[in-house]
Amino acid sequence: MNFSFRQFIFAAVATFTIAVPAVADDMTDEAIAERIRPVGSLYLEGEAPAVEVTASPRSGEAVYNTFCASCHTPGVMGAPKKDDADDWSARIAQGKDVLADHAINGFNAMPAKGACMDCSDEEIIAAIDHMIAGL
Repeated sequence: MNFSFRQFIFAAVATFTIAVPAVADDMTDEAIAERIRPVGSLYLEGEAPAVEVTASPRSGEAVYNTFCASCHTPGVMGAPKKDDADDWSARIAQGKDVLADHAINGFNAMPAKGACMDCSDEEIIAAIDHMIAGL
C-alpha cells in the first residue's frame, strides 16, 4: 500500500485530533490522593498484621440477586428458573447434596459457585434455598 506524504500527515493529524487524553474531573488534593492510594498493604516480619474484619455471611437472597438472577430468572442455557416447580422437581429429587455439589463445583453451563468466587459454600447453599423456597 503506497501512502502519499499528504495522506500520512492527514492521518497523523486526524489521529491526534480524535485521540483526546483522559482528564480527571476532580483535581483536588483529596481526589488525587484517593486515586493513587495503595490498593493493599503489607507488613514486615515481626510486625503485627492488620486486624482483618470478616464480613458477615450474605443472605441467600442477596447472593441470588447479585450473582444468580442473571441466569436463573430467564432460564439462560437451561438454568432452572427461580420459583418454577417444573424446572426444579427433578433436581430436588436428586437431593440437596447433589444440588449443593453442582452449585459449588459447577455443572454443565453453570460455572463453579455461579462465578461468585468470594462466596462461601454456606452462602451458595443459602442461595439455593432461596431459589427453591416454597416449591
